[in-house]
Order: sequence, then C-alpha cells, then structure tokens
Amino acid sequence: MNTSITGRAIAGGILSLSTVNIRDFAEEKRKGRVDDYPYGGGAGMVMQAEPVYRAICAVKAERPAARVIYLDPQGKVFDQEMARELSREEDLIFLCGHYEGIDERVLEEAVTDHVSIGDYVLTGGELPAMVMMDTIARLVPGVLNNEDSSVLESFEDHLLEYPQYTRPEVWNGKAVPEILLSGHHANVEAWRRQQSIRRTLERRPDLLEKAELTKKDRQYLEELPEEKLANPEDIC
Repeated sequence: MNTSITGRAIAGGILSLSTVNIRDFAEEKRKGRVDDYPYGGGAGMVMQAEPVYRAICAVKAERPAARVIYLDPQGKVFDQEMARELSREEDLIFLCGHYEGIDERVLEEAVTDHVSIGDYVLTGGELPAMVMMDTIARLVPGVLNNEDSSVLESFEDHLLEYPQYTRPEVWNGKAVPEILLSGHHANVEAWRRQQSIRRTLERRPDLLEKAELTKKDRQYLEELPEEKLANPEDIC
C-alpha cells in the first residue's frame, strides 16, 4: 500500500493506514496464541472471540464510527458499487480471519459487514483486504491525479472499459483504429461507448442487465451480429 498511487496518497496525507496485530491482544498466559480447537470437533483451528474483540475495541476507541468489515467467503461479493459506497466512509476496519475462521460470537457482536472478493477460499483475509483497500482508495477524492480516470474505468456504469492504444501507430502489423487519430472528440467518444458495449457483450453479458443504456446504445446492440463476437487470434 506504500507504493504507486496509494503510496503517494498516504505520503500526501489523503489516506492513512495502520495495522493491528491481534496476537498483541491475546491473554498473557497464552503468550500470543489466539486460536483453539473448534467445539464439536472438526479439522483446523478457530480464532478466539476475546483477542479479536479486544483488538477491535482498541481501534474503535479512537474511531468509534468505523465500519468493521470481516473478509468472509460467505459475505456479499465485493464490486465497484460497494467500493464507491465505502469510499465515502471516514474510517474502515478490515478484520482478517485465518484458519477455519473466527468465533461466531464476536462476529455477531462487532462486525458490521461481511464481504467476499469471490467464490474461492484463501489462507487468510489479508489479500482480500488489500484488494478492497486498493479499489476503495482509488475512489477517494484526490488520490488519482486525473479524476476522470475512476469515472471511465470498467464497471463504473456496469460496462467494461473500451480498448486502449498508445504509440507506435502500427505494431506487429496492427494499426491503431483510425477514429482515434481523427482528432474528432465527439466521434471518438461515440466509438468508445460502442466498444464498451461490444466488449461487455463479449466478455460479461451479465453486466448489461444493470447497465444504463440509451436508446442509441440499445439500437447499436441490436445491430451487432449474432455470431460469436470475440475471435481471439493465435498468439506466439
């Protein structure tokens, strides 16, 4: 988080980030141990309620209004819409589980949001937390140098982003689309909109159900050929 875009935002005081080690809140007699065997038997270990609760309370003492997000494969799936909602919050606490999870009682007591980054299981919650933090941070005013960047990216209006090109004009026998060299901004924007719609239809047609399409957009969709649109060419 201390590199690239987020690193500059932290250095500039736009974002702040601190980490809390739950082991620091273990009972003294347990010497940093925060897990135990699950009641009822079964494989693996479960993180105990008390050290987790103490850790959360220590943070909440300074930031009482913070939402507590538990990174949980059973939670609501994280998306751009949720990222935008969370970017409006002043403080967020990310609770990272391990092993077979965390004692349910402390989750009921202290967690406000259960969130998953996808339908798969990871070793711990740290990577999902970083995915969420990076996505949310980009939407905080002042983090991106060009504020339009976050508006024009994939998923912002339930459409994928249009294809991008840069120099050279011709690479490996493939030329940049002429429309992008025309200097006609209205035509370029219209082309990009169509490409976003086309790409979404090819790669994530499920998103089109939520997309806010104009009458012109829908007409373009209807005019697209019914055969498979994406035909990837052989690559080396």
